[in-house]
Amino acid sequence: MSSRISRTARTRTGALAASAAALLSAGLLHPAPAAAATPPAKTPAHATAAVLDLDAPGSTPVVRGADRAYDTASIVKVDILATLLLQAQDEGRRLSARERDLAEPMIRRSDNAAANALWRQIGRAPGLAAANKRLGLTATTGGTGTKWGLTRTTAGDQIRLLRAVFDSGGSAHKGSGGLDAKSRAYVRTLMGRVVPEQTWGVSAIGGPGSGKALKNGWLQRNTTGLWDVNSVGQVTVAGHRYLVAVLSDGSASMSDGVRLVERAARSAVA
Repeated sequence: MSSRISRTARTRTGALAASAAALLSAGLLHPAPAAAATPPAKTPAHATAAVLDLDAPGSTPVVRGADRAYDTASIVKVDILATLLLQAQDEGRRLSARERDLAEPMIRRSDNAAANALWRQIGRAPGLAAANKRLGLTATTGGTGTKWGLTRTTAGDQIRLLRAVFDSGGSAHKGSGGLDAKSRAYVRTLMGRVVPEQTWGVSAIGGPGSGKALKNGWLQRNTTGLWDVNSVGQVTVAGHRYLVAVLSDGSASMSDGVRLVERAARSAVA
């Protein structure tokens, strides 16, 4: 009995092996995959924060971290609006109803369709560059084509942009100078009315009634799956108005990026 069982087992084993070989040669059965390679080490997330105390005499921006270029994601929408307002000033007019209908959701809700329309209207990257030259930005490069979210900027340049909006401003003349008082007030108003679910980032500084006005940006990169998370704006702490810009990249998730930005903002102001 045992010998017959042994012969039967050998026969079945041989038949299974032959069947497997036939399926393998026909491409219907794939060989077991090789052991997965060890995944590369994770790249650490990076953040740069810049702060300017508007109420300190002779104050200059303080930058924590390397003031290198980052992708803007949606914080560029403040720059798009500033460009639109400068162009309207040069034409001797205020924004049209249509322009306001696009500008307001672009800032308050970070509406991308509105940003697409206004990016085209301002002349895309060349229009942005012309405005930034007037506003004193020196390290910001507009995204190619329609990719406004891939504009590159530094925390230092974002402080210059915020200063053009929140400081007292200089001269404003057709074809030269910065934003006039009405334009600055308009941008401030929209940044002060961002929808509640987007009031993270620099808004983590200070407590209730701290006069927060901000714009955030977030973008997951297709190539790495990692997140760019940024936050810029003004907060008031202990009677001082601070302009704060925090740029980051390399976070594993958006929530990680938000925590990184908020930690950097608190540390920079403290």
